[in-house]
Amino acid sequence: VQLQASGGGLVQSGGSLRLSCEASGFSVDYYAIGWFRQAPGKEREGIACISSSDKDPYYGDSVKGRFTIYVDHAKNSVNLQLNSLKPEDAAVYSCARSPLACAYSGPYSSRYDYWGQGTLVTVSS
Repeated sequence: VQLQASGGGLVQSGGSLRLSCEASGFSVDYYAIGWFRQAPGKEREGIACISSSDKDPYYGDSVKGRFTIYVDHAKNSVNLQLNSLKPEDAAVYSCARSPLACAYSGPYSSRYDYWGQGTLVTVSS
């Protein structure tokens, strides 16, 4: 089982990025995939989660309405579209797999069993 996060970079405030979490060794159709971020000196924050077991994805309040999580079935990946980026969105973004639906795993990192390495998002003001 592996998760590979990519797509980070430097973007101006108000700009957009698309992050990708490519999975191998399992199908994203059968697990929840969550995105987390951690800024320097801050705790890890669960920001989005998607699974086929949930009616709707989960979004943290800080990103609701600006970020969109979706599955790319052809690539067995889960993408996170980041729009209207703010300087406070700068962080290392990671993806993780949970055997639980997002309704139960959501933002709780302890409920995820495999993690990818992070990808750095930098937002200039």
